[in-house]
Amino acid sequence: MNYLEEMVHYHVWASQIIMQRIQELPASVLHQEVNSSFPTLAHALSHMNAVDQMWYLVLTGTSMPEALQICMPRNGETFATIEEYFERYAELSNQYLTWFSQQTDLEQVLLLNNPFAGVRQTRFAEIILHLVNHGTYHRGNISTMLRQLGHASVMNDYSRFWYENSNTSE
Repeated sequence: MNYLEEMVHYHVWASQIIMQRIQELPASVLHQEVNSSFPTLAHALSHMNAVDQMWYLVLTGTSMPEALQICMPRNGETFATIEEYFERYAELSNQYLTWFSQQTDLEQVLLLNNPFAGVRQTRFAEIILHLVNHGTYHRGNISTMLRQLGHASVMNDYSRFWYENSNTSE
C-alpha cells in the first residue's frame, strides 16, 4: 500500500473511531445543540461526508463546480442516527478504496476550477492530502464539541492508527 492510500485508510479509521465514540453516548447527543463551529455533531458529520463526496466526484472526473452543486446541499442535511452516518461513511470509503485500486499515477494532474479560489492545476495526491487534512480538522471540532457537551472524546491521532494498524505500511 502506498503512503497516500495509507492516509485514506487513516481517514476512514479515524472517522469510524469518532463515530464509535458518539455511538457510546446517549442518542440525543448527536443532535444536541452546542455553540461551536457547527450547531450539532450531526451537522459536523454531514459536512465532512458532503465534502468527502465532493472530492470523490472531482477525483473521478466531475468538475468541481458540478461536484459542489451536487454535494453542498447535503452539507446541511442531517441523519437521525449515528448508524446512518456509519452507513454513509462505509459506502463512500468503499468507493475511495475501489478508486485507489484502479490508480496507477497519483501524480496525475488535473485542472481544478474552484469557484471560491480560482483555477489551478493540482494532482490527485494533493487532493488526497487535503481530504485527510480536512477530516482531521473537523474531527478536532467534534472532539471539542463533545467536551462542550460534557463528554470525553477519543484519541484518533495518526500515531494511534500506526499502532492499531501496524501492518498497513509494510
